[in-house]
Amino acid sequence: MKLAVVGGGSTYTPELVDGFARLREVLPVTELVLIDPAADRLELVGGLARRILARQGHPAGVTWTADLDAGVDGADAVLLQLRVGGQAARLRDETWPLECGCVGQETTGAGGLAKALRTVPVVLDIAERVRRRSPGAWIVDFTNPVGIVTRALLTAGHRAVGLCNVAIGFQRKFARLLDVRPEEVSLEHVGLNHLTWERSVRVGGRDVLPELLARHGDAIAADLRMPRAVLDRLRVVPSYYLRYFYQHDAVVRELRGKPSRAAEVAAMERELLELYGDPALDEKPALLARRGGAFYSEAAVALTAALLTGTGDVQVVNTLNNGTLPFLPDDAVIEVPATVDAAGAHPLPVRPLEALYSGLVAGVTAYEHLALEAALKGGRDRVFEALLAHPLIGQIEYADRLTDDLLAHNREHLAWA
Repeated sequence: MKLAVVGGGSTYTPELVDGFARLREVLPVTELVLIDPAADRLELVGGLARRILARQGHPAGVTWTADLDAGVDGADAVLLQLRVGGQAARLRDETWPLECGCVGQETTGAGGLAKALRTVPVVLDIAERVRRRSPGAWIVDFTNPVGIVTRALLTAGHRAVGLCNVAIGFQRKFARLLDVRPEEVSLEHVGLNHLTWERSVRVGGRDVLPELLARHGDAIAADLRMPRAVLDRLRVVPSYYLRYFYQHDAVVRELRGKPSRAAEVAAMERELLELYGDPALDEKPALLARRGGAFYSEAAVALTAALLTGTGDVQVVNTLNNGTLPFLPDDAVIEVPATVDAAGAHPLPVRPLEALYSGLVAGVTAYEHLALEAALKGGRDRVFEALLAHPLIGQIEYADRLTDDLLAHNREHLAWA
């Protein structure tokens, strides 16, 4: 079984490789290819990947290359974890929106649109090359903004499923609080990527969310950085990313008063790459846990295994709506539990979504449609319309200014600009 990782020079990669090593019986990888244009990073990450597998007695061969076509040739699955423009572009995404009082964040708002515009054309080019070299390969997308990128892939007819680690993070956190095994916990996780709510938490078929909130509401709220009262009033657990909607102005004040996350991550990456260069290091370092992407490897292994072996597991993924949420178009990409087999992801039925949530989901879905149009066709007017439609912006003056700022900061990545 050959797996290719596009963006293999990412500091995330040792987390992924550690999952391949630990979960070899779930996903029997025989060949792993790391693909990245950054040769210096590839050398460091690839060397550590080999040592991690060797330490755990895994027989898979590891190679790395800057040649995308050669790397994906004959692959059974291709995992996408790239960042167009690197941390420098992320830093800009997190900075310029704040100048007009809007959230600066890499997956939502104006920064999220900038990332989508940079990313979608690159991902679609990669996917076309995968289709030519490995027409039966599955594409697993972990590249943000996952919802928009996955929608682009599926709209173009690619064999793709989107993946995020929010749901598995909640599952593991709730299992720890309830003192049960993670596999005993199932979530009623519903919404869009980075716009989801846990409406029930089931253990042994029983919804334990009310007692979870009663006993551990303070701890959950602290992790989400939201007031406990929000959880008590909603009686659900919103994803961390709902902070940007529910507490927008407070978050803007907070972001203006501290170093950006991009700056923190860039410093962390420099330290991680230095660690990766130590030939004695043969396991993922503890520092990697602070980089983000917790449990990414477990989620990626489970999803890839289900797609390649047809297990029919239920997993939370990003896939086409196709009537699951009847108030959304069929070609919207939603994030819900789905049965995953060799034919792809098949969403499970979802209880009608309350108006408190469905209105926001519908609004962001409309924005994502316009964002994808802008990414595929270009044009200042399309960028403006997407920004105007976004619930975090929605004012002509802001949308106009943010459009100019977005274009000014991203011209080198936009062929049409």
